[in-house]
Amino acid sequence: MTQPVTDIRLNISSHLEPRLLEKALGIRMFEERLLKLFGEGRLFGTVHTCIGQEWTGVALAEHLAPADVVFSNHRCHGHYLARTGNYLGLFAEIMGREDGICRGRGGSQHICDANVFSNGIQGGIVPVACGIAYSKLLQGGSDIAVVFVGDGTLGEGAFYESLNIASLWGLPLLIVLENNLYAQSTSQMQTLSGDIEARAKAFDIRTLHGDTWDPMKLIEIMGEAVRFVRIERRPLFLCVDTYRLMAHSKSDDNREKAEVDAYWERDLLHQTAVSFPEIMKPIEKTLQIKLDTAVKEAERSPISNKLEMTVEEAIGSWKETIFNGSERVVSRIYEGLRSALESDDRVLLLGEDIEGSYGGAFKATKDLSQLFPGRVRNTPISELAITGIANGLALSGMRPVVELMFGDFIMLASDQIINHAAKFQYMYAGQVSMPLVLRTPMGGKRGYGPTHSQSLEKHILGIPGIRVLALHHRFDPARVYERLLGDAVPILPTIVIENKLLYGEKASPDALEGYRWFQSDHDFPVSYMHAEARPDATIVCYGGMLPDVEKAVERLFEEHELVVEIVCLMQLYPLQKMAILPVLQRTGKVLLVEEGHGFCGYTAELMASLYELDPTLAMQRVYSHPQHIPSAKPLELLVLPNMDRIVAATLELIQ
Repeated sequence: MTQPVTDIRLNISSHLEPRLLEKALGIRMFEERLLKLFGEGRLFGTVHTCIGQEWTGVALAEHLAPADVVFSNHRCHGHYLARTGNYLGLFAEIMGREDGICRGRGGSQHICDANVFSNGIQGGIVPVACGIAYSKLLQGGSDIAVVFVGDGTLGEGAFYESLNIASLWGLPLLIVLENNLYAQSTSQMQTLSGDIEARAKAFDIRTLHGDTWDPMKLIEIMGEAVRFVRIERRPLFLCVDTYRLMAHSKSDDNREKAEVDAYWERDLLHQTAVSFPEIMKPIEKTLQIKLDTAVKEAERSPISNKLEMTVEEAIGSWKETIFNGSERVVSRIYEGLRSALESDDRVLLLGEDIEGSYGGAFKATKDLSQLFPGRVRNTPISELAITGIANGLALSGMRPVVELMFGDFIMLASDQIINHAAKFQYMYAGQVSMPLVLRTPMGGKRGYGPTHSQSLEKHILGIPGIRVLALHHRFDPARVYERLLGDAVPILPTIVIENKLLYGEKASPDALEGYRWFQSDHDFPVSYMHAEARPDATIVCYGGMLPDVEKAVERLFEEHELVVEIVCLMQLYPLQKMAILPVLQRTGKVLLVEEGHGFCGYTAELMASLYELDPTLAMQRVYSHPQHIPSAKPLELLVLPNMDRIVAATLELIQ
């Protein structure tokens, strides 16, 4: 794996300016100082150095325009410093200080400053960078996006999903692969088959090749790559051979010492320091002063102590629910999306089979692609990449809406939800907003079988930074999307669950006789079916369970003369528990209903949260798939939380 030492005089010329040497050496000395500070206990967490790879970032920085965007990975220091030279801001960030570029929240791997972003998830940054490149394409002009990956990333599916879309859509994206021969501690010989560049060529993406041992040549190749992407508005893949001279992170290195030593001898900065001390010593002295000053100033800044918090919404007042109830839920979803597209050019719709007359599996987008050409776009079957592209669009100020054809597929996109969309606003210290909307059908009872009939919402609940909504037919779905895609509500990445059975229901505020529907004054309100008579119990539900609950309430009155109120939640998370508690205390007897598994289910968490506030509440649950089936009860009543089970559970609760 080692290569012969190159004659230093072949790589040092009058064209390799001292400022370039200072940039590269500054990156190295910065990271060497990080390792020293860690050893002294003056910073914590992980530190992934790029010592040996500095010239990649330096070469790129020579050709960037101010509005070009760079997305990097866990080994991001060199890419950032080559562009900014901001030693103080990065020291403070890695030390967890308020003066850090992300106020100490991101640390070593998570950068947001001067159009440089980074995240530590292998492969996950590539679709995000595609989304940024897509926004550049839509805006016109010549700005580009650049994404750095390592050879270890070649094992990630997100990488290939992204290459396909980047080529297919003609995105101005430069993919720079730093080939340092190892994925953490594992040799490339154990992880990689075939040819690296052939991967990009298979997607009809032009490739170039360079290395960090000839900086002037690399700067030239990088310029060619940037010019191609900037002018042709097409992706390009640049493979840069390099070698990481230090451990993957601080000290975890099991490579052969002889191999590492051979690459140290080959390293250009090392060779220059040995052969040309008259060049390097003054540069090193200047940098030492800068780094000393930056460390001292960083340590004067207070430690960052702002935690990510989910803030309980204020207790709202209630008003009667009034809207024109004459259309089906799916038609109101369509109207909400259409209204958003009409009112804001930043709104885009992405998804599988959503264009044309087909208009998605449940026809929610029908003719929108004809009405708004270029803004409603079919995608490949690539849930992870689609969601990642939407994340990049949101980072760029667009307002993307992603349709996942079935909620069962949401776990394919979970990395982009959990590790990207949910974290960007907090870990980038509020410097970005994420107006991402992901909508998906959920639930069973349509006969679609085990992989198209699930209720998986519990897996996406409780993620800080993600709002989860569940539509129902007693609040106008069009207003939900108009609010989500407008400017009146706080921006959070939002997942909207659309129960399949509700698509055909009429959206209206009609209540059972003797009741009226009210709504809280939250942005995404709690709906409350209030009884005129004194109620005996309250049922709490959401989404597709509401029609069954309404039928059960009607039957409970007709057959048992019991008055039961309904609370239907739209915002499942963050929970608006302080708003619903007084309503539940009106009866003190609460039945919680959901379509899903009982263990770790939503209603279990809801019950625990309510009990913490009021231990006197009497509560029971009904859910889809009980873990135990009591032999005393008919099996058919335990398969789904239908009307019979709800009635039986309510009677048991009241008795």
